[in-house]
Amino acid sequence: MPAAPEVRATVAPAAPRDLSAPQRALRKLGLARDIDLALHLPMRYEDETRLDRLTDAHDGDVVQVQGTVTDCRVEYRPRRQLVARLVDDEGEAVVLRFLNFYGSQQKAYAAGKRLRVRGELRGGFLGREMVHPRVVPADAPLPHALTPVYSTSAQLPQAYLRKAIVSALARVSLHEVLPPAVVPPGLPSLREAVTFLHHPPPGTTLATLDDRSHPAWQRLKFDELLAQQLSQQAAQQERAKLRAPALSATRGGLHERFLAALPFALTPAQHRVAEEIAADLARGQPMHRLLQGDVGSGKTVVAALAAAIAIDAGWQCALMAPTEILAEQHWHKLVQWLQPLGVQVAWLTGSRKGRERRKHLAAVESGRAGLVIGTHAVIQHDVVFARLGLAIVDEQHRFGVAQRLALREKFVEQDRPSPAMGRGGLGAGVMPSAGHGAQPHLLMMSATPIPRTLAMTYYADLAVSTIDELPPGRTPVVTKLFAEDKRDAVIARIRDEVAAGKQVYWVCPLVEESEALELRDATATHQQLSAALPGRMVGLLHGRMSGAEKAAVMSLFTDGTMQVMVATTVIEVGVDVPNASLMVIEHAERFGLAQLHQLRGRVGRGAVASVCVLLYTPPLSTAAKDRLRAMAETTDGFEIARRDLAIRGPGEFMGARQSGEALLRFADLVADGALIDVARSAAGRLLREQPQAAMAQVERWLASRSDYARA
Repeated sequence: MPAAPEVRATVAPAAPRDLSAPQRALRKLGLARDIDLALHLPMRYEDETRLDRLTDAHDGDVVQVQGTVTDCRVEYRPRRQLVARLVDDEGEAVVLRFLNFYGSQQKAYAAGKRLRVRGELRGGFLGREMVHPRVVPADAPLPHALTPVYSTSAQLPQAYLRKAIVSALARVSLHEVLPPAVVPPGLPSLREAVTFLHHPPPGTTLATLDDRSHPAWQRLKFDELLAQQLSQQAAQQERAKLRAPALSATRGGLHERFLAALPFALTPAQHRVAEEIAADLARGQPMHRLLQGDVGSGKTVVAALAAAIAIDAGWQCALMAPTEILAEQHWHKLVQWLQPLGVQVAWLTGSRKGRERRKHLAAVESGRAGLVIGTHAVIQHDVVFARLGLAIVDEQHRFGVAQRLALREKFVEQDRPSPAMGRGGLGAGVMPSAGHGAQPHLLMMSATPIPRTLAMTYYADLAVSTIDELPPGRTPVVTKLFAEDKRDAVIARIRDEVAAGKQVYWVCPLVEESEALELRDATATHQQLSAALPGRMVGLLHGRMSGAEKAAVMSLFTDGTMQVMVATTVIEVGVDVPNASLMVIEHAERFGLAQLHQLRGRVGRGAVASVCVLLYTPPLSTAAKDRLRAMAETTDGFEIARRDLAIRGPGEFMGARQSGEALLRFADLVADGALIDVARSAAGRLLREQPQAAMAQVERWLASRSDYARA
């Protein structure tokens, strides 16, 4: 099919003001290159290659029939519309109804005309009818392939997009960059696969296209996964060439004194992962490790051990958390643990300003502060480290892709020896520099365990340490589901818990009432619970409060003065009050699965029997039912993560939507686990044996997104 001139212009460079509305829509969809158009595959297909019989069709079927118009007229009730009656060659009739039409259509559909129409059958007063069917003359040739239906926008008609894609397919180079031995047997060439998927021949089983099990789909999935694996493994190889300070633990050093001072013993799992991290720190290559463990598994103490090793070796450690509340929890805990051992700790958050902030910044730049704790303020331009040797990122998935990239660029050792820092973190001597261009070690922590298929793809360039047991004394949390009409019974349970000396969380999704969403807000709930619990202190905590206000509320709840705390999701992570025995989550259907699991983790942090109540408002969507069912059925964070990935997909799971790019366009991490294994193995061989082909594959599939794929 010849390309229209305006379609060809979509690929040629042009200033935005020179583009038509459809061309601008193409650019907005990211379809600027021929390869972009070629890989913009149909979301579904319509079979216009054959004719149907009205006698075989049922209401609700989409059919294509051919016949003669016996009547065509304009009706004015209930509104102006064009109504035609078409009789097929077997004498069966169907009414064609057009609510919006041109005068030329009345002539084109006049009595005696032979037409071919396609649309959905439905019952009507005058018999079966089609509303706004697609109409072509009966003598028009039938297509030789299924008709593709593409994802598009209001400014980009399907017909225009189809022509653009046909034109791009004629020009694009889809030559094979992969050696034949790399491609799994039985799969077509890339050009064959792409051409087939745009125009499947008649007789193709639509089910294999819909579920993407057809060999053509498998080829595209494999190529995409291979490019992603190549990008990850290449990043890992590049990182292996970099230098980092060798942070060796010494006998009798700070980390051993820290362990001896702890009021509890580490679990075997904590010991194991601490040794894995220590071994990485001792090497002269940057550690790039993910420490994962369920809520309450004790990741913070393992991170503190790593920090102690870095500080003892004369280097600084930075710990970054996604919220001020979590940063403050880390601050209090690590100051309590490390300050008595001679470690100065700096605290940097967005709310800390003025003289106090300048004092902490000076301690960081001079090297006096061995440990720096804060929010994203840690990576702001005015924060200068003297000798950063270890960066720890807590709840790393809650930072967007762009923030994680900024972290990597920020945490580069600044090659300045500090006279204030020596072994032991304070005191004598100028430590030798790691040299220009050296990087700090990076430890990322997550209480949202990473499912296997996700770890094999987006975290393929990370070493993973898993704390797979909880400290002794933790009691399992019982999860109960209640509809909103059981609210009074839940409040009665709160009275019982408070009377027994326990404490309670009540979490709401909003701070104040919203007209757009009929959700009960935190301020109204605070007022209701205050009235229902006379003589008890009921607090309110939300993100709009200042840092000082939040700290004051948290302090009252932590020391037991406050019995009930109504909060938004600012308490999702980091809050540790062992006496809290009941968590109520209002409008639980509005929360994500990982978020619900994190909130549930605020209770059950001691020996007290604990309950999590999920209050929901029916009716529930299918996804909401799946989330609440998962919460009721398991407390295993790894199983929760697996189900969350299946429900949400990897983009939202990783917090990667902020990049504006889809992570995987064709492959499915849940359904394509076996193909991921194949791609992972093939990527290793290709990088070793044919690196040029490997890089060509990455360029074709990832292009400018390769950084995001590794973030």
